[in-house]
Amino acid sequence: MTSNAQGPTDTPLGDSFHVYDTTLRDGAQREGISYSVTDKLAVARLLDDLGVGFIEGGWPGALPKDTEFFDRAASELELNHAALVAFGSTRRAGVRASEDPQVRALLDAKAPVVTLVAKSDRRHIERALRTDVDEACAMVRDTAEFLVGEGRRVFLDAEHFFDGYAYDPDCALRVLDAAVAGGADVVVLCDTNGGQLPTGLSQTVTEVIARTGFRVGIHCQDDTSCAVANSVAAVQAGATHVQCTANGYGERAGNADLFAVVGNLVTKLDMPVLPPGKVAELSRTSHALAEIANIAPEAHQAYVGTSAFAHKAGLHASAIKVDPELYNHIDPVTVGNDMRVLVTEMAGRASLELKGRELGVDLAGQPDALSNVVRRVKDLEAQGWSFEAADASLELLLRSEVDNGQSHVEDPPFTLESYRVVLDHGQDGGVLSEATVKVHVGGQRVIATAEGNGPVHALDAALRKALSPHLSWLDRVELIDYKVRILPGHPGTDAVTRVLLESSDGETEWTTVGVHGNIVEASWLALCDALVHKAIRARQLTG
Repeated sequence: MTSNAQGPTDTPLGDSFHVYDTTLRDGAQREGISYSVTDKLAVARLLDDLGVGFIEGGWPGALPKDTEFFDRAASELELNHAALVAFGSTRRAGVRASEDPQVRALLDAKAPVVTLVAKSDRRHIERALRTDVDEACAMVRDTAEFLVGEGRRVFLDAEHFFDGYAYDPDCALRVLDAAVAGGADVVVLCDTNGGQLPTGLSQTVTEVIARTGFRVGIHCQDDTSCAVANSVAAVQAGATHVQCTANGYGERAGNADLFAVVGNLVTKLDMPVLPPGKVAELSRTSHALAEIANIAPEAHQAYVGTSAFAHKAGLHASAIKVDPELYNHIDPVTVGNDMRVLVTEMAGRASLELKGRELGVDLAGQPDALSNVVRRVKDLEAQGWSFEAADASLELLLRSEVDNGQSHVEDPPFTLESYRVVLDHGQDGGVLSEATVKVHVGGQRVIATAEGNGPVHALDAALRKALSPHLSWLDRVELIDYKVRILPGHPGTDAVTRVLLESSDGETEWTTVGVHGNIVEASWLALCDALVHKAIRARQLTG
């Protein structure tokens, strides 16, 4: 753990503005997320590498896993940018702060910063805490004063603040007064129910700062899909501390997304809230944290999603060819992302020329080849093919049309004579697939048979058995994902199957597509494209 660091020192704004991450507590409340302690340590390291100012580690004393996290963090977690924060409640009514086990657990966590949560809505104080406002304020003041006296920096999360302020503003402000009187130096206004809209929230933040002069923070839930907008509005109204979670993880509809909030503050408000060079790590960090959470990254997530700068319409692509800034609100590289051109039935010549350039196939100056590609893509899309997520298959299609010496498709690594798949239903109820392939490779006719736990697995195994002696790179290639979609047929036709196959050689990944009325044939088409694509890459590397 950092040596008692209590705030950021290596951002241009220093301690005057806080990026506070609560992924490990509030984010962990998302349905489907269950971090192990080792996971939590890994998340903290990634957030620290990104350069956030504060990392809330959890609620020691209330949750055994969080208590263990702080115990291990003391010896295993070396933070270079962030201060670690322990989260917890104030003392109970009628108990001294120094004698309250929950407060003692906050000290035992050895985190240099403590965030106290307290009710700031009179209705919650009286109905949930079953006490009065005077005692609730005393609980806040006494706990903050005790922790500050023990050398901790204290923040207050004023729970349900916006609802409480609307109901009884004097009560809500008294809770803030109590925290500051006890030594808390940031009071965080929490939209706990997530029901605020930017205009009203901004007005409340402005009023609170004007009436108190306190340093104010903001914590927004996303129940109205306004958490990011509300957070930015609060900063524009004077908040200098913003709480977020990675990828917007959180209970119900989630929290303000760290990457969108930081992206907006940096690129729209020109606020350097991360250390130099760290904004370019936003996309990588987002995807790494999604992996730890075991949640698929959201492709359409602002700034960091793989589709955040993806363009499909032909008119857009035509303009992008002239100047990429015309349809990108920022340079994607700023946040570590890339622009992509999607090829669909909407694609025109400009889209395909740009996509070809992206894939290393130069179609410039080849109007006939470009026209043929446009026609073929539109025809194939009409039959159910989709190249949006299958760049490798699209590259093969492009290469089959170019005539500038760079195509290797006319000399594939193998050609198929035939294949056959049979299913064997055993007496024990098990089903085994057996595939036989007949291929021509290396000037030879090869026949190979293999078994698998499904027809695609068996085909893959048989093909590998036939080709491995001739293709040295084949043992490094593996199938890592297989998706099937049944597409409705046109009137008078049967449904067709579209297969997306993702492959990897341990260094790069590529996706191919196959479409046919028979799922095995669709899979075979995608499988063959995957190996031909790898063969082209291998030849390019070896000259």
